[in-house]
Amino acid sequence: MRGALASLMVAGLALAACDRPTESEEGQAVVARTAESDLPAWLSPTDGTDPARWLAGREAGHPVPAGSDSVRALQDALAEARAVFIEDPRMIANRTAQLGQMLAEIGKTERSASLLTGFSAVAARRGRHKSLYGEMCQHYFNTRARGIDHAAALALLADRFAPGPGPGEAP
Repeated sequence: MRGALASLMVAGLALAACDRPTESEEGQAVVARTAESDLPAWLSPTDGTDPARWLAGREAGHPVPAGSDSVRALQDALAEARAVFIEDPRMIANRTAQLGQMLAEIGKTERSASLLTGFSAVAARRGRHKSLYGEMCQHYFNTRARGIDHAAALALLADRFAPGPGPGEAP
C-alpha cells in the first residue's frame, strides 16, 4: 500500500511540474504561446502557432481557420520545403513573409505557396545536399528587383543552385 501511495505521489508531482515553465540556460522562463485570434508580426522560437496557418493569415490579412484550403496548401508547401532546406518550418514561414513584404514594396506581389513550391523545386535538384532558404530568398528578391519575372527568376535560381560535383568527382 505504501509503495502504491509513493508511486501516486511521484506521478502527481511529475504532472504538476508539466504546467510550469522550464528554465533556459540563461535562467529565463521559456513559455510557448499559440496565437489563435491575432497574428504576431513574426513567429518566435517558442510560438506554438502552426506556421502554415500563420502564413495563410498574414497573406489574407486576418486569422484563417485551421482546416481551410489555404492553410492545407501551405502545410503541404512547408512540408516540401522542410525536406530540402536546412531551416525549420517556422523560420521558412518567417522568411517567406519577409520576402512577400519586400516584393510587395517593389510592386511584385506573389503568393506564399508559389514561392515555397518554386524554391523547393529548385532546391530538390540538389538531392541530399540541403539548401539555405534565406539565401535563396535573397537571390530571388535581387533577381525580381531587376525586373525579371517569376518563372525566369526560378530558372536563374535553378542554374545558380544546380548541383555540382561532389568531393572527389570530376566537374
